[in-house]
Amino acid sequence: MALSVRILGIDPGLRRMGWGMIDVEGSRLSAIAHGVVTPPTDAPLSERLIHLFNAVGALVREHRPDEAAIEEAFMATNASSALKLGHARAAALLAPAQAGLPVAEYAARLVKKSVVGTGAADKAQVAAMVGVLLPGTKATADAADALAIAICHAHHRRVSRIGSAA
Repeated sequence: MALSVRILGIDPGLRRMGWGMIDVEGSRLSAIAHGVVTPPTDAPLSERLIHLFNAVGALVREHRPDEAAIEEAFMATNASSALKLGHARAAALLAPAQAGLPVAEYAARLVKKSVVGTGAADKAQVAAMVGVLLPGTKATADAADALAIAICHAHHRRVSRIGSAA
């Protein structure tokens, strides 16, 4: 019997942070829960970051994942936006790290390629494939992206474990 591993996927964002929780047993994936955290947009940056940190901490306590995965920052044309995304990523990374979970990071193109088969997939394609890979899941936009990040980690954690065992 294969061990079950619970993975928290995080799609970071200062306005909308998607999250998704899956269980992995062998090659079988099961959706546990998903959603979106929306900090108050009129609050100061520090309060929005605390909101994200606390929300991820609550998810870790409630669902008890074994590992977490988050999307890497991408190069944006607007430096201010990239910096704010970096702040949101840090807030989201700290909660699982503080709980002692390993946190993996994946490029958006790798997540899309792992789930859809092409790194140039759009949000609708990602959401559609998440629905295929996790039957019954009706996640959209940010929550679907977070589930895709968890799926990507499920695939790549096995590959790296097989490679290191050889």
